[in-house]
Amino acid sequence: MRKSAIIGLITIAICVCFLVSLNADTSSYSTFSEAARDTREFHVMGFWSKERGIYYDAQKDANHFAFFMKDEKGDVNKVVYNGTKPQDFERSEKLVLIGEMKSGIFYASKILMKCPSKYNNDLVEVKQNGKVEKYN
Repeated sequence: MRKSAIIGLITIAICVCFLVSLNADTSSYSTFSEAARDTREFHVMGFWSKERGIYYDAQKDANHFAFFMKDEKGDVNKVVYNGTKPQDFERSEKLVLIGEMKSGIFYASKILMKCPSKYNNDLVEVKQNGKVEKYN
């Protein structure tokens, strides 16, 4: 084999390993306590804590939405999302937050909601720029 072919194969193998390692970091869900220990971005799954309510005032600041969420281990934490309140947030069964913990508050950059449906279980992704995308 020529040197250029060997170098090309090694480069491809390194790229594949890099992509696999990136996917491994985001494929599992974390809890609020795990997110508090590190400054990187986490995926936290849980349920809206309805008894604590929500804070959203479109008149004061349409891009500030705050609520409390209970993660899978039962820890309740305040969540702040710098975007508009997702449509049908109150009807969502399960939430997946993508973001980071700062000073005991989880700052979400994305909110994924599992919406109740009779025929399918769609995940709706809400991004900070206000765009909504549906995933199955």
